[in-house]
Amino acid sequence: MSRLSSEAARVPAAPASVSSHPASLNAAASHPPSSHPASYYAASSPGVEYPPLQGDTEADVCIVGAGYTGLSTGLHLAKAGLKVVVLEAARVGFGASGRNGGQIVHSYSRDLDVIERRYGAEQARALGAMAFEGAEVLRGFVAEHGIDCDLKPGGVFAAITSRQAAGLREHKALWERYGHRRLTLLDAEATRGIVGTRRYRAALLDLSGGHFHPLKLAQGEARALCSIGGRVHEQSRAMRIERGAAPCVHVQGGGSVKARFVVVACNAYLGGLEPQLAARSMPCGTQIVATEPLGARWREVLPSDCCVEDGNFLLDYYRLSADRRLLYGGGVVYGARDPAHIESMVRPRMLKTFPQLADVRIDYAWTGNFLLTLSRLPDVGKLAENIFYSQGCSGHGVTFTHLIGRVLSEVILGRPERMAVFERLPHLPFPGGRVLRVPLTALGARWYDWRDRLGW
Repeated sequence: MSRLSSEAARVPAAPASVSSHPASLNAAASHPPSSHPASYYAASSPGVEYPPLQGDTEADVCIVGAGYTGLSTGLHLAKAGLKVVVLEAARVGFGASGRNGGQIVHSYSRDLDVIERRYGAEQARALGAMAFEGAEVLRGFVAEHGIDCDLKPGGVFAAITSRQAAGLREHKALWERYGHRRLTLLDAEATRGIVGTRRYRAALLDLSGGHFHPLKLAQGEARALCSIGGRVHEQSRAMRIERGAAPCVHVQGGGSVKARFVVVACNAYLGGLEPQLAARSMPCGTQIVATEPLGARWREVLPSDCCVEDGNFLLDYYRLSADRRLLYGGGVVYGARDPAHIESMVRPRMLKTFPQLADVRIDYAWTGNFLLTLSRLPDVGKLAENIFYSQGCSGHGVTFTHLIGRVLSEVILGRPERMAVFERLPHLPFPGGRVLRVPLTALGARWYDWRDRLGW
């Protein structure tokens, strides 16, 4: 669910909950959304508007999608001197890049031990060498381009059960084996000094983790791209990609971009643009609420100001915003249906962790889609020799999208070695096709949810 102006944004206090139910983008829709869905992020990041594409143009690289994958790829290529055009159907950061939990979490949705068991030690080593790079790319963009996105250090993995506590020890050993050593195990008492709840038995503190404002990051990356010669066009939905020696992306309402290379970076908002990619993935929704500003009470909740995620399969994740709201997310809606009552889904989860917030008002509630693959590993490859894609971060998009932007740029610049590592990962369609993939996946998730509830 993977964060423009250097001036501090003023956030209006909402007198009641604001709920967002965004429609999924697809190639058949007639009117792309002209604004971001209502959320705390949209309310606190005014951003700028970029003009729609008019007429026909040419570029070295045309990127479809102005989320983190497209913006990271564009920044790397523009810095290398290539002419880059980014097409966005709605607004910069409209999808998961502008609605996610805002947490820097390393590795992949299936961690390196699972990769080693499934695909062997050599593949695990190759993916492990890149598992912690995405956060470096993200922080590098923020520092180099002066992006004001409320970036703060520190992330916590919290264990609810004894089984999860044992898993944290294994997690620490695994990541240290792959060279990541900024990890500290905390017992229950030490954990309560980091997180104001008695719910957790242990925690793993990752000093290289952190959190930020997702939409401000996306807007800052778009501004940075334009400052070094790139072009961004909003309200410019790609309708068809014409194959050939110089592929051409045709935009809704007329206009096109002819380029040497095309990158498809739409993720959960691909729609019908490339059906073969849609068959290997499933959009899923996750929900977040933002409380009213907590004032001095924030120290009761997160005195460390770290971000947190728990160890459940259907995990909860939360952090403080710059103005000391608690942003709390949790649960998954398979198939990306927009739930009607987000607050009623998330608030009970929040109060289970922080019962002391029973009197606190919810000011914002929203949902957004991330893209799941059957293997829970990213799907990266080629649709043609000069058309590349990346999709299916499966909930680990913040760091992976920044990493893969660098990797895709390397391929276009003539260095395909690292992309080949991802191309070796097999990807199959979901069983049951379009009709049964949602209920079958939800059934499997329910089993793991029961295990979490029983402490297995």
